[in-house]
Amino acid sequence: MDRILIVDDERGIRDSLQAILGDDGFQVDAVATGEECLARLQADHYDVVLLDVWLPRMDGLEVLEALPSGPSTPSVIIISGHGSIENAVRATKLGAFDFIEKPLSLDKTLLVVRNALKQRKLLLQNRMLRQQVVGEPQLVGDSDAAQRLRHEIAAAAPGLGPVLLQGENGTGKELAARAIHAMSPRAEEPFVELHCAGTPQDTIESELFGQARDSSGNSGSGCLELAEGGTLVLCEVGELSLGTQARVLQALEEGTFLKRGGSKPRRVDVRLLAASTRNLEEAVHRQTFREDLLRRLRTHFIRVPTLRERREDLPALVACFVEGFRRQNGRGPLRFGEETLQALMAHSWPGNIRELGNLVEHMMITVTRESVTRRDLPASYRDAGLVDDPFAANRTLRQGREVFERQFIRRRLAENDNNITRTAQALGVERSHLHRKIKALGL
Repeated sequence: MDRILIVDDERGIRDSLQAILGDDGFQVDAVATGEECLARLQADHYDVVLLDVWLPRMDGLEVLEALPSGPSTPSVIIISGHGSIENAVRATKLGAFDFIEKPLSLDKTLLVVRNALKQRKLLLQNRMLRQQVVGEPQLVGDSDAAQRLRHEIAAAAPGLGPVLLQGENGTGKELAARAIHAMSPRAEEPFVELHCAGTPQDTIESELFGQARDSSGNSGSGCLELAEGGTLVLCEVGELSLGTQARVLQALEEGTFLKRGGSKPRRVDVRLLAASTRNLEEAVHRQTFREDLLRRLRTHFIRVPTLRERREDLPALVACFVEGFRRQNGRGPLRFGEETLQALMAHSWPGNIRELGNLVEHMMITVTRESVTRRDLPASYRDAGLVDDPFAANRTLRQGREVFERQFIRRRLAENDNNITRTAQALGVERSHLHRKIKALGL
């Protein structure tokens, strides 16, 4: 539900606007001073502020000037009983959406509020689209796996229920979620992502549900509020604590949630998409994930395929990455020769499409010619299918062990986004030992 704050020192106007806007389906609050307005905006989230110019102590234009800029800043409509071109021009320069005069026409006020909300949602959507990483084209390709993924996304998109996206690191679960949102009835509404892995649970709860005003006067909106009317993606949902999972289930089933430290339930209309690298059914058996939440999330289930399952899409993916990075960085075209593509097709791709994107970007930086040859590739890609076979003829035990260790460590590095600390933990070795191995194996 869209939230509106009325700021006017005349009680009759506050009451009239609150009643009219409330009857039109908005959630409306009202205050009498500029100071109260700034305090409310610091404590809570609003989409539109109807702000009177003539206020005691701090006038409306001073309030407008004091508003912080950012994606959560509401649209401001200035209202005044003493309209002037000078005030209208100044209000516009300070970022006001519109300027209307008293006595207020209620029909005009409703129209301006609706227009302000529409523009705000478009700006939020455009901002989200600009934040998307250029050149990560998971949905490119004509392989059976890619076509099946597109079909499953198209089937899930029109619905209202949650969707669970499961797959290895780097397969493109988040971008599949964006595709679902873009094809859904909520496409014009906000799209918000929250990454749950590696973040303390207290921080996750605050970021997800928001923070009610504490003893220090601090508060904030969470992702649930920011995604109102749109789509919220919980990346690595399996990393949530059981307590947080219970609160997510409540929000799904009852459409309400409590801010951290709050006592008043808030209604929310958000479609939830959940992405997970972990097998959540196994997590249920280990009692680290709630079975009732898993059942709810699996209203639609989509397994995002690995790059190994869609190797025939690799040339098209490479071309799409090249074009994306070329436009982003302003460099000339770059072509991957047939022999180069064959070497890449033979690679095991433990890091999937993300690993491929990183490699293409590296080639765009390091290769100054118009064509990438097999010799230009890093050794682990250049020699794929040639020497990365521990069982090759005439190989000694030491050589076979080195090949296996190189493959094993390379895969674990890719699975952990080349994070040395996490990879060392996954391998059960010290960071210093892993560093020495990486150096000795030429990784």
